[in-house]
Amino acid sequence: MKSCTIFFTVLTLAIFTSCKKESKPETPAKIYSKLAKAEWFIGEWGNKSADGELTERWKKENDSVYLGESYFVVGQNDTVFAEHVRLEEANGKLAYTVTVPGQNQELPVSFEMTSAADNQIVFENPKHDYPNKIIYNLVEKDSLIAEISGLKKGKPYTEKFIMKKR
Repeated sequence: MKSCTIFFTVLTLAIFTSCKKESKPETPAKIYSKLAKAEWFIGEWGNKSADGELTERWKKENDSVYLGESYFVVGQNDTVFAEHVRLEEANGKLAYTVTVPGQNQELPVSFEMTSAADNQIVFENPKHDYPNKIIYNLVEKDSLIAEISGLKKGKPYTEKFIMKKR
């Protein structure tokens, strides 16, 4: 009788331990801290003026990529400028990569983030002709100023784009 009790006890322990699910430590989600500094880009921004309407839209594609597009429309339907932007954090760097139809043989141009604060992000590419610096300034939660600068026709030149959140 004693041997039966020991047998069933051992059998029961064997069953419970063999069915125990092995737990593996969870891999923590990767944090993209540089991209997170640009979270305020997300949404639609724009500005209407006598010259036309500027629109810039940003959306989160995934944890490491934001996608942006901007365009300038004159009159009802005449888009005179458009660009597509990929803001991506990889290998510890944040890159602002822009593709403009009809420019640079349709090839993307990358600008690396050189500084970031709560209300300003600076991207630079000293090898690009114009612009070679792109700055986004968050003025208020609902307004920003995008600025591009560099040498244009051999002279320092800066363009500013004031936008409101829509």
